[in-house]
Amino acid sequence: MKIIVGVKQVVDFNVHIKVKADGSGVETDNVRLSMNPFDEIALEQAVRLRETDAASETDAASETDTVSETDTVSEVVVVCIGPEGAKKTLRNALAMGADRAILIQTMDDLEPLAVAKVLEKVVRAENASLALLGKQAIDNDCNQSAQMLAGLLGWPQATFASTLSLADKTLEIEREVEGGLQKIRLPLPAIVSVDLRLNQPRYATLPAIMKAKKKPLEVVDASDFGLDLAPRLKVLETEPPAVRKSGQMVASVPELVEKLKLEAGVL
Repeated sequence: MKIIVGVKQVVDFNVHIKVKADGSGVETDNVRLSMNPFDEIALEQAVRLRETDAASETDAASETDTVSETDTVSEVVVVCIGPEGAKKTLRNALAMGADRAILIQTMDDLEPLAVAKVLEKVVRAENASLALLGKQAIDNDCNQSAQMLAGLLGWPQATFASTLSLADKTLEIEREVEGGLQKIRLPLPAIVSVDLRLNQPRYATLPAIMKAKKKPLEVVDASDFGLDLAPRLKVLETEPPAVRKSGQMVASVPELVEKLKLEAGVL
């Protein structure tokens, strides 16, 4: 089976976000970009599933000399929709363990529905059995693409997965819900969006980075899919959050109560 992992290049989570002077969006020029953290977790899980199957194949081959290919992960393909600069993010994904990468090149920042439409085409073309995505991107926090992709494909889905295992073409998933944990089973093919607690992504080692340079990275123009990717929403203005006012030091509790009553008006 083949796993598709969707990743997005975003402003690195360590970078202090700045709004453009004209309020048209977030400043990205000369800013460090990296893979969306939730997508890193999805990629790590896909690689772990393949590595687990590889170990199982070795054990099975040593005992019976026969291996079932249908139940094992044969390939992890990572897909990114973005500009040419996103190749760097894809190379990092290859260094983390992906077998192959596809860049859907576009200069436009696609909305979740457009992303889902493109991913649907890729999943069908690749004949994948499982698609893993981060539950949301840290730049827009939409949390919509995975659900829309499942709707377009007509596949079962699980969101916010905090544990995930694969056995006999069935996914066993534990997800956090309000008030507790929910355990579900999904038949393949399926769509899963992952949460932070699923795993800790690995760091790419130097040998892996060198090997990643030789792994295939295909570039496809987004217009080649013949899809309507036009935005349905228009951002009118972007502004930074209000600066929090500094606090005041008080000498005693009575003074605090007085200020809360007279100045803050909360008592």
